[in-house]
Amino acid sequence: MKKKPIIIGVAGGSGSGKTTVAREICRHFPDQSIAVIEQDAYYKAQDHKSMEERLKTNYDHPFAFDWDLLLEHLNKLLRFEPINKPVYDYTVHTRSDKIIPIQPKDVIILEGILILEDHRLRDLMDIKVYVDTDSDLRIIRRLMRDTHERGRSMDSVIEQYLSVVRPMHNQFIEPTKRYADIIIPEGGQNSVAIDLLVTKIRAILGGSEPQVVQSN
Repeated sequence: MKKKPIIIGVAGGSGSGKTTVAREICRHFPDQSIAVIEQDAYYKAQDHKSMEERLKTNYDHPFAFDWDLLLEHLNKLLRFEPINKPVYDYTVHTRSDKIIPIQPKDVIILEGILILEDHRLRDLMDIKVYVDTDSDLRIIRRLMRDTHERGRSMDSVIEQYLSVVRPMHNQFIEPTKRYADIIIPEGGQNSVAIDLLVTKIRAILGGSEPQVVQSN
C-alpha cells in the first residue's frame, strides 16, 4: 500500500506571486520529493495555424489550454507513472519539439492562472490555493517580467494588459477564488499564510489525513 501523491493547486492572476508561493512550499520541504507543473506548459499546440493566426492567441482565456492533456498527465502522476511535460515556445506561439521528463513525486504543485476553472482538476486537488494580489502590483510585476525577460516593449505590455489580461482576469480568473480552500493575499510575502499552508501539507504527509491507493 502506498499513499497517493498530494496535489496542491496554486491559482491567481498574472503577476500575483504564484511562482513565489510554489517556491516557498518547496523550500519548507527540502527532503520531500516535489514536482511543480506549470499550466503555462499546457497551452494548445498551434502548428496547424498560420503565424498571423497564432499572434491573435488569447493566452488568458480557458480555450487556450489543452485541459485534456493536463488532466491525463496529472492522473498518470497519481498512478506513479512518469510523464513528458510539454514545452511551449512563445517565440513561435506553439508547442516546442522539446519535452521535460517528470518522475512521480510525493507532492505535486500545479500552478497557473486558471487551474481552478476546470472542475475535473479541482476534484484531483487536496489543497486549492488562490493568490490574491492587488492589480497595481500585478501589472508592475508583469511589466518588469515581460520587458526584462521576454524582450517586450512597455507599450506592448500595457496595451495587452488593458485589452486582454485585465478583462480576462475579471471574467475568468477572479471568479475561481470561490473554489479556493486558502486565499493568500500578497503571495509568497505572506509568511503567516505560507506557514498555515505548510502545516496543512505536513498533516497530510504525516498521515493524519491519509489518502491511500493500491500501488502496482
